[in-house]
Amino acid sequence: MIILMDVLKAALDIFLESALYMLFGFFMAGLLRAFVPTTLVQRHLGKNKAINVIKAAIFGIPLPLCSCGVIPAAAGLRRQGASKGATASFLISTPETGVDSIMVTYALLDPIMTLLRPLAAFVTAVVTGLGINALDDKTPVNPVPPLIPFGEIRPSIWKRFLQGQWFAFDDILGDVGGSFMIGVLIAGVITAFISPDLVTAYLGTGIVPLLIMVVVAAPLYVCATASTPVVAALALKGISPGAALVFLLAGPATNAASLAVVAKMLGKRSAALYLTSIIIVALLFGLGADHLYVMLGLNPMAWITHSQNTGQSWTNIAAGSVLFLLIARVWIQKFRVAHKTGCACSHEDGCKKC
Repeated sequence: MIILMDVLKAALDIFLESALYMLFGFFMAGLLRAFVPTTLVQRHLGKNKAINVIKAAIFGIPLPLCSCGVIPAAAGLRRQGASKGATASFLISTPETGVDSIMVTYALLDPIMTLLRPLAAFVTAVVTGLGINALDDKTPVNPVPPLIPFGEIRPSIWKRFLQGQWFAFDDILGDVGGSFMIGVLIAGVITAFISPDLVTAYLGTGIVPLLIMVVVAAPLYVCATASTPVVAALALKGISPGAALVFLLAGPATNAASLAVVAKMLGKRSAALYLTSIIIVALLFGLGADHLYVMLGLNPMAWITHSQNTGQSWTNIAAGSVLFLLIARVWIQKFRVAHKTGCACSHEDGCKKC
């Protein structure tokens, strides 16, 4: 019972520390949904050009989609005429980071990692996309023109704002909320059970800890937001910054389910290059991160320990309460719909919209 209470206490501290940043991240995601037209993204990703690969990486960085949620979005872009390289670039940069995960990274890790994470995602996406365009972009795509209903009235700014926020705090929260809570619980278990000596012995410095992280992270389904509290807990136990960054990059971008879909969408050669590029760039950035922290004389544990030991303010408690209620509402809604339709999504008409 004492151990269980230690796990729950550690998990609660991490949840409260990140709640305010999570809410702000979802709010920004709602603004992106409301005021960045989908057609704008689709219009700039066609043709086999390097600039389109770069655009796809930039477009994908702020979007809060997980490694499975990004698949239908990328498939739509490919069907609209996006090149294989641009599609792959979008597939990598989108799940590796997002406005919500960037905010949580700042809350639970440190400013350096908050900058390195999207930078590494961008470089990985561009390198992979350019490689695929150079080696394997022979399959033509017949673009489907967007449907624009005649006489359609553009919603007011206020209505678009509300629709964007509803999408963020209902659809997106429904997608990542459960995974985030699982990540928080795993972080609590790591905090309570794993010895710092064990982590230092096997996940300290050098290339071996980075390779271990690749092997562990690559097949797992873990979204960018949910992976952050896990890494924060490991960082408190002594994991190197490079190993932490490798997990943050490889975990969200690769898993067994998404790789199968990538192979079908882009072809087996592109899928192999996709996986290889992610692993190589993640390892290079991991080694670079370790060197950077040593060169600057920075200790990531100092930032994390400071944030963990400052106590929970009323602001954190209020934000945590709001976030928990929002997640609970989504779970209850999903349970009701699943009971009614036999579908585990939040749509009243079942899996037709999933």
